[in-house]
Amino acid sequence: MNIIYKTELPDITQYFQLFESTGWNKKYMLTQEELFFAIKHSYYVVSSYHKDKLVGFGRLVSDGILHAMIYEMIIEPEYQGRGIGKKILEMLLKKCFENNIRDIQLFAAMGKKDFYEKYGFEVRHKDAPGM
Repeated sequence: MNIIYKTELPDITQYFQLFESTGWNKKYMLTQEELFFAIKHSYYVVSSYHKDKLVGFGRLVSDGILHAMIYEMIIEPEYQGRGIGKKILEMLLKKCFENNIRDIQLFAAMGKKDFYEKYGFEVRHKDAPGM
């Protein structure tokens, strides 16, 4: 399967459909325009395509020096398990490493902790600062 990776924003409609596939919008209740506004203010994005269909996405929000947060690591359900998430995460991390960003964080969806631990992410300890 030929997957193409681009470091540019996806089409607004395709992205909204991909985001909807996660079920997260049941909580957030975002419109297509609100969601696109959020992602267009990202530090760095990776969009993945099979043919012309958006099948994966991930983004960084960062100050470019100290902190970076990985958001919306989304892979279309039927494309999961094919290494797309791995490639997107590697590209996001590479961007951080190239800019010597010292603190990289993310929120892992339920059941995805093991995937991120392979890349050095650690679960926040119960007595760690922050909420």
